[in-house]
Amino acid sequence: MNKSARFLSIAAVAAFASFGAMADEADASQFATKFDTNRTRAEVAAEAATVAQTRSIEPAGSRVTTYQSSADRNAVRTQAADAVRTGQIPSGERG
Repeated sequence: MNKSARFLSIAAVAAFASFGAMADEADASQFATKFDTNRTRAEVAAEAATVAQTRSIEPAGSRVTTYQSSADRNAVRTQAADAVRTGQIPSGERG
């Protein structure tokens, strides 16, 4: 009884594994899309040029406004050092 149960379980596992193993091309060519068209290359290029002019590839809200500072670098550095010394802003790794 034990041998027949073992044999049947091995046969079931082998049958199940054989269904999962299917040979195919290495480049997955069965998924390649085939196109049949009668348009010329010039027509496609002209359409692509008009679409590119009407669409923006820049994400909405990504424009950065420029700002010209009138502050002196040494003055800002001195103010930052004073703020660290007086404990107004944290310093180091303990944020």
